Amino acid sequence: MRRRGSRRRSSGEWVVRGALAAAAAVAGYFGVTHSLAQAVMKRDAAFAHGLAPWDGRITAARAISLAEAATLPADRRPADALARLALRQDPTAVAAVSTLGISAQLRGDTEGARRLFTYAEKLSRRDLPTQLWAIEDAVERNDIPGALRHYDIALRSKRQSWDLLFPVLAAASADPQVRTELVKTLAAKPLWADGFIPYVAANGTDPRSTAALFLGARGAGLAIPENAHARVINALLSDDSAEDAWRYYAAVRRGVDRHRSRDPHFTHATEVPTAFDWTPISGVGLTTSIQQGENGGIFDFMAPASVGGPLLQQVQMLPPGTYDIEGHGSGIDVEPAARPYWALVCRSDDRELGRVVLPNSAQGNGSFAGSFTVPAGCPVQALRLVARASQGIAGLSGQIDRIQLRPAR
Repeated sequence: MRRRGSRRRSSGEWVVRGALAAAAAVAGYFGVTHSLAQAVMKRDAAFAHGLAPWDGRITAARAISLAEAATLPADRRPADALARLALRQDPTAVAAVSTLGISAQLRGDTEGARRLFTYAEKLSRRDLPTQLWAIEDAVERNDIPGALRHYDIALRSKRQSWDLLFPVLAAASADPQVRTELVKTLAAKPLWADGFIPYVAANGTDPRSTAALFLGARGAGLAIPENAHARVINALLSDDSAEDAWRYYAAVRRGVDRHRSRDPHFTHATEVPTAFDWTPISGVGLTTSIQQGENGGIFDFMAPASVGGPLLQQVQMLPPGTYDIEGHGSGIDVEPAARPYWALVCRSDDRELGRVVLPNSAQGNGSFAGSFTVPAGCPVQALRLVARASQGIAGLSGQIDRIQLRPAR
């Protein structure tokens, strides 16, 4: 009797176990297909929807793919139907809401679109289509603070939005009203500011607007990198806006004086110097650098035999008059005809206003002095150290540790 009961219980257990195994297999199948559908959803929404048609977010992704393929508003009806299905499956599927909102806008139903996008933003502030629509809506209503608020949300939320929004925001900053609100936004020091400032410096189409933006942001407490300052100043000079360039330079470099050269001991070397700073020039065969030492900096240069050309430059904005130049060099030992010289040239036509030849360093302890006269009609000049081709086997080499151009006494 016990054996017969044991056999019956054993058979029942096998039935239960089989049912559990079948349920586990079904659950496993749906789990695997759902995971696969989520993995391929962004690449192939149609395939993902075929795998998991019950998932509202995947259905919404399929609706987006259909909407993107539509060329006319009427062609969006299948996408809208899927978007509504997605919301029945998952009321929090924000992509479905934004799809319906765009369709409403295309039909001319702005109020309906605004209601849908307001709901979408309540579901998620990270949905980029929602923020893009909100930007456009704010612009249409001339709500500049509102537009900047949505720019800020979009840029904070998705790093990939930078490539899309930076060019538009940079161009819009040329408008003084937009620039004023943008400065307020940047004053909060959002993370995207670290990417936006270099972008505008490198890609801004109007250097005057960029200068106004950077000075406003700097005044509001945002740190502007030195290389961004340099790009703006150099762009202003290239745009024949020398006075604007100098005003900007004087605002970010306190204490500079347009009546004299700057940084006589090479203490302010930067990776991207402004044209008003010492700028080493490394041409073919020429090696130049500013190196820092314990007592300031030095300008080091080297040119092989038979090679010459500019080695160092600093743009000046000297008023008409006479100016003295004096300084100190070391390591220079070449024949007289190959000694390097300082030249002051008129930047507009490269007209040379004079030369001061450096002595060999063994002569006069390496000190040099001379003078230049700046005529009227030459508002911007360039002070250059120029190498002349040497016939010596060793070529030219040396160092400058002090250089100053100032009004004649």
